[in-house]
Order: sequence, then structure tokens, then C-alpha cells
Amino acid sequence: MSQHDSSDYLPDVWRDPAGNPVSCVDKLKLLQENLEELREMAQEALEDAVVMGCDEGQTRKVLADLVAGLEKPFAR
Repeated sequence: MSQHDSSDYLPDVWRDPAGNPVSCVDKLKLLQENLEELREMAQEALEDAVVMGCDEGQTRKVLADLVAGLEKPFAR
């Protein structure tokens, strides 16, 4: 199995809703840690599903739909 570096899926620059770069090192570090943890959990879920005999494509769609269905946490 290949290992992916976080640079495979993270943007070069994170932007706020106005399009300005987010530059706070602590915020960027926390965001990267959260996304890496999420990636690891999704990878484990995919592997478990395939080992249990589930279709890989269907499982990937379920994971994508799960992310697409996340609710915006705060109204602005």
C-alpha cells in the first residue's frame, strides 16, 4: 500500500472566505493535523469495508457523500 504525504491533498495556500491567505502558523498546523487524522480514519474505514467484502467504489462514494453532507458549523 502506498503512503501519501499530506502535500498530496492539501492546498499550497489556505484562504479565508474573503480570499485572503490564512497565515497563522498555529491555525495551519491544527488544520493539517485534523485533516491528516481524518485521512487516516477514512483510509481505515475503506480498508475495513473492502476486507469485509464491500465494494471499494461504493465505499468511496459513501465517504465522499459523507464529506459533501457536512453542515456548515457557524452561520455568518
